[in-house]
Amino acid sequence: MLKTWRRFTSAAAGGLLLLAALIQVPAAAASAEAAQGAAQDVFRIVALGDSITAGYEPGMTDPGVKPYGYAERLLEQGWYHGRTELSNYGILGLKTSGLLQYTKAIQEGTAVDAEAIQPGLPDPRIAQFAAAVPQIKAELAAADLITLTIGGNDVSSLFLNYKTLTDTDFAAQLAERLTEYSSNVTAALQNIRAVNPQATILLADQYQPAPRIALGASYDKLMNAAAQFTTAADQIAASLNQAGAPVKIAHVAAAFAGQEGSLTHIIGAGAADFHPKQLGYEQIAKVFAGLQWGEYRTPAVPATASGAAAPMSIVVKGTELNTPNKPVLKNGQNFLALRDILNAVGAQGKWDNKTSSATVTYGGRTVVITIGANTMKVNGAEVALDTPAFLHKVGKEDKTYLPLAALATGLGFDVNYSAKLRTAFINP
Repeated sequence: MLKTWRRFTSAAAGGLLLLAALIQVPAAAASAEAAQGAAQDVFRIVALGDSITAGYEPGMTDPGVKPYGYAERLLEQGWYHGRTELSNYGILGLKTSGLLQYTKAIQEGTAVDAEAIQPGLPDPRIAQFAAAVPQIKAELAAADLITLTIGGNDVSSLFLNYKTLTDTDFAAQLAERLTEYSSNVTAALQNIRAVNPQATILLADQYQPAPRIALGASYDKLMNAAAQFTTAADQIAASLNQAGAPVKIAHVAAAFAGQEGSLTHIIGAGAADFHPKQLGYEQIAKVFAGLQWGEYRTPAVPATASGAAAPMSIVVKGTELNTPNKPVLKNGQNFLALRDILNAVGAQGKWDNKTSSATVTYGGRTVVITIGANTMKVNGAEVALDTPAFLHKVGKEDKTYLPLAALATGLGFDVNYSAKLRTAFINP
């Protein structure tokens, strides 16, 4: 379960399509592929924090529900830029004190009891997260980007009970929570820095989740309180930021301001569930992605507009394909004309009329695909194909159409699929 959660991508459901798990590679070929993959430059993201990091929405704990929060969207954004992996350790109910204890355990590299992180955490995976501390330390040490959302559980009771507090009591409790927030988060980031001195760290500030229409005259009061947490976060980043080891604040609060109602679930009068909606998680991801890559990309043709029978968007080495010959969707797989594939991946290829086969070479790998065959050859080894290559008439010509994902995988490319974006990402 832990591995499924950690390595979850938006393609994870039941082997949804053809991509990374499309083909059964023989043992020798798999070993060679693993060796080649190990040599590739992989951008590694580790997400720590609370239920916002976990991507929680109402109903997420139901069986079969998969999160699609800001971290999963960051993974997709990483695929636009190259090979990217995500480890998500967002913990439901985590406070800054729990993050401090968790990062202390990670720094020490010794598995701990769940109660030692934070008593009474509601996350059903907490025991697994606690036991996996040595593994998490290794992943954190190898990370290029570390993201955090934390603090909402520290202030939620104050924000919910503001009506019962005098202004003096509210200010006093706010000051107390700000002091605790600054102390715990600073120490937690120092623990992270002890494990990884160079990774970029992005810490989100605290957004105020309720709209003006729900709060009335108290809206400005709570927005001011959130602004004080933003100031505290900015001060934490300034104290820890170093050349070559940046600590930056993802100003999520500004992205939510004035849009709280459309971005946030508000369940029941006085309820404590103010988690983001999907639009809210997208806003958070945009802020994080803007800090890391300076942009937030989406397919040229939105998934909702493409239709179930339309070919998916295909991004190869960061460029969305716009091929002269239209892709063909067959048995859930995208097929492209041979020449278009060669141009897209930068490979060499030739067509043999006698054998009705295409030979494609890239980076020391050779893949041979024959029209109508249920297998292809990867460096001489037979590999099964779900759907064979075929000839497809384009105008008056018969063009050779090859299964893009299978060919890319055979050539050693990293292939991932986002079901939410209906986009295949192919990276060398």
